[in-house]
Amino acid sequence: MANSKQIEELKITLAQRKELIEKNIQGSRESIDSLKNSECNDDYDYAEVSSDSFKEGIIANQQSKELKEIEDAIKRIDNKTYGICEMCDESIAIGRLRAKPFAKFCTPCREIYESENN
Repeated sequence: MANSKQIEELKITLAQRKELIEKNIQGSRESIDSLKNSECNDDYDYAEVSSDSFKEGIIANQQSKELKEIEDAIKRIDNKTYGICEMCDESIAIGRLRAKPFAKFCTPCREIYESENN
């Protein structure tokens, strides 16, 4: 189980990642708006703008999911439930939390979750 100092360090990491993702999402929205307002002179231009908009949308959606997971992890820290597997109630290894600070499951439960949800 992570100690309070480690949890505080992970909270800082989460807050920094949250800030970065929020900036990235805003940048993606601005990029999509810019692409929507760009002039298309032919079908090639239209295809390129559509493709770029689609990619930006996918990236923004993925980052929004990660942002939600980070916000949930910060809430778990505040509620003193951070670092406890949501499936088996065992401690999540500090190495796993360092690799993925918003992890909700210990490694064995993550494998079970992924096998059931694929």
